[in-house]
Amino acid sequence: MIKLTLKDGSVREVESGLSAAEIIKGIGMGLYKASCCVKLDGQVCDLRTPVEKDCTFEVCTFDSEEGKKTFWHTASHILAQAVKRVYPETKLSIGPSIDNGFYYDFDTDHPFTADDLAKFEAEMKKIVKEGIELSRFELAPDEAVAKLEAEGEIYKVELCREHSDKGENISFYKQGDFTDLCAGPHLMSTAPVKAFKLTNCTGAYWRGDSKGKQLCRIYGTAFPKASELEEYLKKVEEAKGRDHNKIGRELEYFTTVDYIGQGLPILLPKGAKVIQLLQRWVEDTEAKRGYVLTKTPYMAKRELYKISGHWDHYRDGMFILGDPDDEEKECFALRPMTCPFQYQVFLNRQRSYRDLPMRLGETSTLFRNEDSGEMHGLIRVRQFTISEGHLILRPEQLEEEFKGCLELAKYCLDTVGMLENCTFRFSQWDPANPKNKYEGTKEQWETAQAAMKKILDDLGVEYTVGIDEAAFYGPKLDIQYHNVYGKEDTIVTIQIDMLLAEKFGMEYVDVDGTKKNPYIIHRTSLGCYERTLAYLLETYAGALPLWMSPEQVRILPVTDRAKEYGENIAAKLDSMGIRVTVDNRNEKIGYKIRQAQLEKVPYFFIVGDKEVEENTVSLRSRKEGDLGASPLDDVISRIIEENASKAR
Repeated sequence: MIKLTLKDGSVREVESGLSAAEIIKGIGMGLYKASCCVKLDGQVCDLRTPVEKDCTFEVCTFDSEEGKKTFWHTASHILAQAVKRVYPETKLSIGPSIDNGFYYDFDTDHPFTADDLAKFEAEMKKIVKEGIELSRFELAPDEAVAKLEAEGEIYKVELCREHSDKGENISFYKQGDFTDLCAGPHLMSTAPVKAFKLTNCTGAYWRGDSKGKQLCRIYGTAFPKASELEEYLKKVEEAKGRDHNKIGRELEYFTTVDYIGQGLPILLPKGAKVIQLLQRWVEDTEAKRGYVLTKTPYMAKRELYKISGHWDHYRDGMFILGDPDDEEKECFALRPMTCPFQYQVFLNRQRSYRDLPMRLGETSTLFRNEDSGEMHGLIRVRQFTISEGHLILRPEQLEEEFKGCLELAKYCLDTVGMLENCTFRFSQWDPANPKNKYEGTKEQWETAQAAMKKILDDLGVEYTVGIDEAAFYGPKLDIQYHNVYGKEDTIVTIQIDMLLAEKFGMEYVDVDGTKKNPYIIHRTSLGCYERTLAYLLETYAGALPLWMSPEQVRILPVTDRAKEYGENIAAKLDSMGIRVTVDNRNEKIGYKIRQAQLEKVPYFFIVGDKEVEENTVSLRSRKEGDLGASPLDDVISRIIEENASKAR
């Protein structure tokens, strides 16, 4: 007999060797039909997995993250089986679960169309109805490669060879007449995938490399119940109306031009104004918290990046000017980050412990050579501006300064109305990373991660752990934001760095007269401004709060006599820092009102002869509608107060 510790803390004794499914069914947990997978001592496993020793035992249903991933991963295999049935010559690539469903990449000579998606869905329904069982088996590396080569699955062969050097067996999942190279886990059969929808079909490069083969990617989602799918699809349709790519262009916040290039958006006057407002506010906020402003170059010689390690670890993501392999000639690169530049401020002269902490802030324009397939509106771009900063400090100052960085980020995100959609991820290294992504020793990484864990736990931060998500020089706290489609992106990072100070020869004279390397915190307070603007447009469906609206008040004169009155009001508001325009066009007032509403102007004043005589305005609010006539001074006071309070 073995002992299982359940999620509620209770302990059950069961016979050793039973599968997880048999245990769930046998001990009457009431979750058998809803179970997707289990966690044994924190490891996600199939329900068929035999349990042979004492462990923690947690059942994962579709309501859990692990359950959803398992469910969607199985759905991706159902899709792949359907595609192979319809077009047997199609080559398989990869098919993971993602934030809100799954995708599978295929190599096909027959570009898929909407009609093909309908065919695949019909075949998927048959596969689900058949209730095909999924079973896992393993082969030795040589056997696995031989099997895949015989099947002509060239992409699977490449993946398999990468793992064959480890000498470990390679796992497969069999699903009736379909078999796929896969680590799992999966559902026990295809039957639970009752409701699904193939949502899109796009191109995607093999392994994200634009030099590689272009594949056909099919996206989809799936749910245990049809009602859940319907609810999800309804939310997706609602989200489309809030998509920043749609409303940002319609409201003229930004545009893109083919002959300028992907990932290089043009910020139109409205978008530029919002980002200017946010930048000035963040810089002022940081200054009040002890940050000093720096201004550093947009590019540097490769020698700088060699010292920092970015040349070895980040070179493919940089825009390089010159021949990177010709050591006889100068070679420059546009900066993908600001840290090695800001370190020069510290290095400008000898520092002592009295200079620390040194909080350096900069509104930095950065450049990253993202893959073309990754570009998306303002969310993923190749040139962007960020509220970047680096804190140089003594080890004993680490916890207090980290806390200050987190409080600042939360304050900024809360003020703009984004914090409630954020989650926190403790991004750690993976010592087994096959690409040798990280620098430093195991001891240095364990020390840094232990320090961050203590800080996060002391602060009561609820976080998930992301293995292999750390920067190459240290662990980080990623503040993740969920957009209108539920997709997760990093909006703010706070990183602990115990490595780069030594590489740059950064030292301070401590209290005892000895020279020591400082610790460094890399952080942002509001992250990338372009990405933030995108999320704000989605959060507010284009109706930004008054304090960050590019146009706060529009004055609509009804008569020629009222035009001068409107201009005088505008001048008064402008002198008080309110962004105001006057619509003096020779158009009907109804048309002007409708235009102001469509452009989501927070307040507009309608002024006619009566308002001129009584020194009033007919006030309309984007939120509250027609508020009637009010004394001009009262209306101005209301707007000034709302603007100053940064009310949402």
